[in-house]
Amino acid sequence: MTRPIAYISNSLVRHSAERDPDALAKAARDPRTAMILLAGDLPVLQAGEPGTSLLPASVLSRLPAHQEQVFLGILGERPVVATLAAPEAAEPFQDDPAFAVVDLRSIAVRGLVPAEELGMLAMAKSLLDWHRRHRFCANCGAPTQPAQAGFRRDCAACGAQHFPRTDPVVIMLITRGDKCLMGRQPRFAEKMYSCLAGFLEPGETIEDAVRRETFEEAGIRVGAVRYLTSQPWPFPSNIMIGCIGEALTDEIAFDGEELEDARWFSKDDVRLMLEGRHEHFAAPAPIAIANHIVREWVKD
Repeated sequence: MTRPIAYISNSLVRHSAERDPDALAKAARDPRTAMILLAGDLPVLQAGEPGTSLLPASVLSRLPAHQEQVFLGILGERPVVATLAAPEAAEPFQDDPAFAVVDLRSIAVRGLVPAEELGMLAMAKSLLDWHRRHRFCANCGAPTQPAQAGFRRDCAACGAQHFPRTDPVVIMLITRGDKCLMGRQPRFAEKMYSCLAGFLEPGETIEDAVRRETFEEAGIRVGAVRYLTSQPWPFPSNIMIGCIGEALTDEIAFDGEELEDARWFSKDDVRLMLEGRHEHFAAPAPIAIANHIVREWVKD
């Protein structure tokens, strides 16, 4: 059975800026509150098989201080709060076998928490990272303060209100008959090839972004484009928009900057890559949307 795309499962009834602005203060007083704790970029987990990222609120007593908090929503009847602490706050947990401090990508790859918690972790990491990067007003430069239970930052100097953002990225498998186009970046794992991808630009449709990015990276012209699926990608806060596009041309001319190679693959090649049996090439990791896009194409 194929593992579900990482970070897409989230059972929270979400809080948003339009809801109770005092929700964070109320959750702090609620003994049922579950705490998602990040020490810098690293989630702190309760160890187990699987473990959990939902810690008792008493875990905060082990911290000398924390930097930001966001009320994420309700899970069943439990409020869930995300807390950001300094990176050095991880040290006492690293020495305690009851806990584990692991980066979010490894948590997904190794299945260290239930799949339904990955979406909550992605939400927490994205929001807390946004707070960390937006402590000053983009309008006037004055310090901002969190508001609406962490779903907004306000500037007292000029009155501007700032809201969390998600950056859209198109990720596409380009096909031509029974072959597909994949590329390789220098940072990829050994032998791995994946779908092409790029940020959606202002004023651009998803379809045009697919066509532009494919031509810029590989020199291939693309016609019809269809949407397939999406994935939150909290590194730091993207939404991956998965598409399949039909190539109009064959000749590859990759730019040599973003890609170190690009080539056409047959369905037989891709099947072997997905099974881990190809001698020369490997598929993207199962946690990534690219793996699932390629898998869907092979099934067609």
